[in-house]
Amino acid sequence: MIYPPDTVLRRWTSPLGAIDLAATPRGLAGLWFFDQRHRPPQLDAPGTWPLHERAHAVLDRAVAELSAYFAGSGAGFAIPLDLPGATDFQQAVWRALVALPLGTTTSYGALAVAVGRPAAVRAVGAAVGRNPVSIVVPCHRVVGSAGLLTGYAGGLERKAALLALERGKAAGTGIQASPSAPRAASLFGTPA
Repeated sequence: MIYPPDTVLRRWTSPLGAIDLAATPRGLAGLWFFDQRHRPPQLDAPGTWPLHERAHAVLDRAVAELSAYFAGSGAGFAIPLDLPGATDFQQAVWRALVALPLGTTTSYGALAVAVGRPAAVRAVGAAVGRNPVSIVVPCHRVVGSAGLLTGYAGGLERKAALLALERGKAAGTGIQASPSAPRAASLFGTPA
């Protein structure tokens, strides 16, 4: 992923551990657990991205939406994304992930069918694995074909916790999946 020079960084502590958030003035550009795989090397290079603790519209909105999500009071994510280095195929896979209803899962094969490339299961897996905005683009909702929890860059324990949180919401112990929640296309800056 290519990040523009106006990218800024904030570290936020979630119930599942520290999260690094990257943003531009145009949208959220990254969300990674502090210890997850596939973190961009820029996060560990001092001075590459400025740490931004003061008010920043995108970072503030991301933290507010994440806080609501973890508290069970949010209806989904509406924050715009800025993913300029993503391929058209990656964006199609990520849009399909965002379209999954809260509390549901899918397989890599079903996701390949959903993006119109049924033979591209491995490519779908690669796109899911390289998702730079974990949680907001819910790659944790992808499971193995037998329904087993499989790879998640943030770790399988976090994946299980996110799914349990969402299933609780969808089952009525928290918020309900909202039919008025933003659709996939709106997150990516195109009309829904």
